Amino acid sequence: MYKTTAATFLAIATSFFILLFSPPPKSYYHSLFISNTLADNASISHHLYTLTRRPHVAGSQANAEAAAYVLSTLSSCNMKAHIISYEVLLTYPASRSLTLTRSPPEPPITFDLKQEIYEGDPYADVANEVLPTFHAYAKSGSITGPVVYVNYGRVEDYETLIEMGVNVTGTVVLARYGRIYRGDIVMNAFDAGAIGALVYTDRKDYGGGGGDAKWFPDDKWMPPSAVQVGTVYNGSGDPTTPGWASTEGCERLSVEEVGRSGDVPLIPSLPISGADGETILRSIGGQIAKDDWQGSKDAPTYKVGPGPGVVNLDYNGKEVIATIQNVIGVIEGIEEPDRFVILGNHRDAWTFGAVDPNSGTAALLEVAQRLWKLQRNGWRPRRTIILCNWDAEEYGLTGSTEWIEENRELLASRTVAYLNVDCAVSGAGFHAAATPQLDELLKQAAQQVQDPDNSSQTIYEQWVRSIDSPLIGRLGGAGSDYAAFVQHVGVPAADMLFGGGYPVYHSMYDDYVWMENFGDPMFHRHVAVASVWGLLALWLADEEFLPFDYHSYAFELQKIAKDLENEISGKGITLSPLFKSIEKLSKAASKINNQKKEIKEAKGWPSMWRNKHVKVRELNDRLMMAERAFTDHDGLLRRPWYKHLIYAPSRHNDYGSTSFPGVDDAIENAKNLNTAESWHLVQHEVWRVSRAVRHASLVLNGELT
Repeated sequence: MYKTTAATFLAIATSFFILLFSPPPKSYYHSLFISNTLADNASISHHLYTLTRRPHVAGSQANAEAAAYVLSTLSSCNMKAHIISYEVLLTYPASRSLTLTRSPPEPPITFDLKQEIYEGDPYADVANEVLPTFHAYAKSGSITGPVVYVNYGRVEDYETLIEMGVNVTGTVVLARYGRIYRGDIVMNAFDAGAIGALVYTDRKDYGGGGGDAKWFPDDKWMPPSAVQVGTVYNGSGDPTTPGWASTEGCERLSVEEVGRSGDVPLIPSLPISGADGETILRSIGGQIAKDDWQGSKDAPTYKVGPGPGVVNLDYNGKEVIATIQNVIGVIEGIEEPDRFVILGNHRDAWTFGAVDPNSGTAALLEVAQRLWKLQRNGWRPRRTIILCNWDAEEYGLTGSTEWIEENRELLASRTVAYLNVDCAVSGAGFHAAATPQLDELLKQAAQQVQDPDNSSQTIYEQWVRSIDSPLIGRLGGAGSDYAAFVQHVGVPAADMLFGGGYPVYHSMYDDYVWMENFGDPMFHRHVAVASVWGLLALWLADEEFLPFDYHSYAFELQKIAKDLENEISGKGITLSPLFKSIEKLSKAASKINNQKKEIKEAKGWPSMWRNKHVKVRELNDRLMMAERAFTDHDGLLRRPWYKHLIYAPSRHNDYGSTSFPGVDDAIENAKNLNTAESWHLVQHEVWRVSRAVRHASLVLNGELT
């Protein structure tokens, strides 16, 4: 009796000791992470101010100094932090000129191609460090030709011109930016027979609509002299090392071989201001453009030409093998250090980069500092968290792509998910995109964080009420650093931001003053995006079972397949194998969810408990690796770097996300050729994606056939 009582007392005392001195549950730290106790909008503001004091384009000394700042901040957060460098091909402007010859008696105009410093500009002392306006990887050359106005430069815009009887061959096109990627504007111009392309920002889209609208610094809108610069490269990573990392002394393609790759333009191009674009538009005659091609109310009437205005464009670029620097910070997991949750944002900017990208960099540093505060309170992640600050994203997602190509096998076998933030804040309103198994997790995170613009509701409530399109977008476009993770390796990923498109994008006026006055005056939106971003990372790093839901994926694929069925109706194409594969994926998703439930319920059985960690690890590996199964080693036809058969960029808009891209490409080709062979290729692509979906279901099932 005495022994029994003593044993009982000891058990109670031991349990009390464990309860008293055991660390808090992970959920405690997760709640602490998003609390006002840890958030620091003043620190975020300071980070952004420091990062944007000077223009810092990739390859510049200023960008190297920004890398050093990020490295120092991560190191101060008790992280193992380092810089990994790559030697990549970048281009810079050597000289450029643009002259417009108008109908007599109007004299010719030589444009000064300068973005104006405004009165009281606090960055006037470093404005000369902003590169002359240009397109990265633009073809050098001197061309002269009559101007044709092509609206947004889309394929359908050229079809409209053909219907109007307008011949683009031998002309210089004038396109306004806004609907598709600028590289595709130039590529479409070449395909139409143009000899050059000018891309301007229309007042209707970026200048507040004209009329009495004010512009920066009095309002958020693009000033008349502002120019949106950017890359016109249609690939990912260093153009001289397609598919392998640009390490020192590596194999490289020659500049001539790069020119033949199809990823760099074959005609000269130049971005110009809204004011210069409007001047050129006034010189164009011919037919009046359609109503939806017109500008703001007080703009001139837009005509399509050709001519009589003639432009001479002279552009010379210099090609440099430059050093770029990714900054990597690591918090090693204590239970599964070989499983990675990766957060990423790029650092390089065309000019000052207050929105793009350093609002995201400031948020990344905020996440790092909060994680350090959690560590000081006793938290340690189950899995490894890696914070990445990429370089040369603006040139072609270069820093992230080179790192992924160098570490492809390790990343493919160990990465749980990649969470990207580029332009973290440009205004109000939360937006997110993801691979579908992360949909529910994103919604749950948004439900936990207060809306920075209305304290009476959560971000999720604002998100749902304001949305006029699918709640969560997809990651098929090549608009940011998630691209190589999803489209080349097949890693689950998400991307998030507040705001969206903003008027001073890629111009000299994307600076701290614009952010402080118009983007996020109190930096509360920065705090909120850091909260959602970090909370997602914590759940993915700490939860015993990976919080993936493949039912969402199956539902999404079913919806896409139904849309595809309507598109190819009557063409003799069967989608039966695709629908069967999706059904198998849905069943596999149910099966793995049931297995997860069984393991959780078996905790009370000692015989089961001993093997539980092995079962959990094996189940998690299936959840992690299923996304990889959507990739194909051969990649897309004529686009082999893109391996993902569910999501990839549109062929005619690098920013646009396309579902079943191989099928989509084949359908476009078949519609053009309308031959039995071309439609047979469509059926082949349906079979390819069907096999990929089936492979994903096999991975989820975890059993050999």
